[in-house]
Amino acid sequence: MYRSRFDQSLDKLTLDYVSSISDDSEIAMYDIIGSQAHVIMLYENKILSKAETKKILAALEKIKKENLSSSDAEDIHELIESRVVNKIGLKIGGKMHTARSRNDQVALDLRMKVRDDTNTLCKCILDLIDTLVSVAEKHTDTPMPLYTHLQQAQIGTFSHFVLSYADSLFRDLDRLYVTYGRINESPLGAGPVGGTSIPIDRNSTARMLGFKGLVENSIDATSGRDVIAEYASNVAILMTGLSRMAEDLIIWSTSEFAFVELSDKFSSPSSVMPQKKNPDILELTRGKAARVIGNLVAVLTTLKGLASGYGRDLQEIKPSVFSTSKIAVSALVVLNSMFATLHVNKQKMRRVAGSGYLAALDVAEALVNQGISFRIAHKIVGQLVHTAHRSNKSLSELSLAEIKKSLTEKQIEPKKLLKVISSIDINTSLEGRVSRGSSGFAEQKRMVADRRAKAQAYRSGTTKRAADVDGALKGLSVKIHSIIK
Repeated sequence: MYRSRFDQSLDKLTLDYVSSISDDSEIAMYDIIGSQAHVIMLYENKILSKAETKKILAALEKIKKENLSSSDAEDIHELIESRVVNKIGLKIGGKMHTARSRNDQVALDLRMKVRDDTNTLCKCILDLIDTLVSVAEKHTDTPMPLYTHLQQAQIGTFSHFVLSYADSLFRDLDRLYVTYGRINESPLGAGPVGGTSIPIDRNSTARMLGFKGLVENSIDATSGRDVIAEYASNVAILMTGLSRMAEDLIIWSTSEFAFVELSDKFSSPSSVMPQKKNPDILELTRGKAARVIGNLVAVLTTLKGLASGYGRDLQEIKPSVFSTSKIAVSALVVLNSMFATLHVNKQKMRRVAGSGYLAALDVAEALVNQGISFRIAHKIVGQLVHTAHRSNKSLSELSLAEIKKSLTEKQIEPKKLLKVISSIDINTSLEGRVSRGSSGFAEQKRMVADRRAKAQAYRSGTTKRAADVDGALKGLSVKIHSIIK
């Protein structure tokens, strides 16, 4: 189709090397729809006659139902155009490509694909957030140990842990939500790199395809892929967060922790050991996160070596982006179902939260409330923990004699200190946690309600965006059928 200057075709091996047809199935329908909008714009601007437009649109409608695979085409753009020419002849079919290039064509298809993928990912993230908030609501009073350095740190609640995931996902959602605006601009009509002398209306095709505006500069429109890299980066960050969630669940589902148990639907057996219940799906989530990060590196590495203007290197970005979208959507769907069916061992969590020295900071802060400086309180409680640890006791099990022995200075009366220690347990710890965003009981209920409202606001915006695109494409379909009827 495109080898007008040459008197030889590519040999089979070279064609296989340059062809992207195996990857282009992801954008085939976008290419047809974009071509239809372009043809209608040419007709509306009197560049094509109605008869010519009707034949081209009808051919494209037929191609929508065909198997778009071919070993003789370099890419989906050449394949579709050649199918049109085969159906209606070169004299009319050859006019379809007037005032555009493969360069703006592939940029258009990729933006339409990533635009839809962004909306899909936003919906999937919101679904997972909704599930996490529902799980949190059931466990606002389920104590568990919180960790730093994987060492027990403070008493918390399972809801607090789950809401921390939701808050991280909200940032992932917001990154994609904002990037959508930069993706949703049309490059069509920019031509190969410098525009066209034919009097086209780029705004018209943008509206028909549901774009909010144009990538105006023709060089930027055809060679810029920064928004695609931004999308891949956002998804890599998202998958990194999902990998962390997976790691937590892997640890908590071990026999040593036994805080949670995965549904059988999300576990795998051993081929040898009949007792095993392996968290393979979660392990694969960690592994797939690595693939998505690799895809981002591939995209950025491709872009960093290019001069301005289209280069065929950009073709290699497509499979990385398509893979990224597929992995992220599937990971979100699987983790959503996993959290919805997760069994939480409340008794084990409470037992561990009540043992050891998780209330140490609460004791220190109680001393601060009695006028003792925090550093002195920190030292006192540290000495108590040292004594308790050597005696294999919890703080609440220390005797008055042991407390007296622990105090190196008379900062507080031992009896008074014993009373402070005795007054603190799991419930008082969590009832007394009042700082905004803390794991206190009251904050859990507030945050659950707040996250529900926040998710609903994002869902309304995401739904409207998808509806706007769908409405534009339906309007385009009406135009097509009114012309070819």
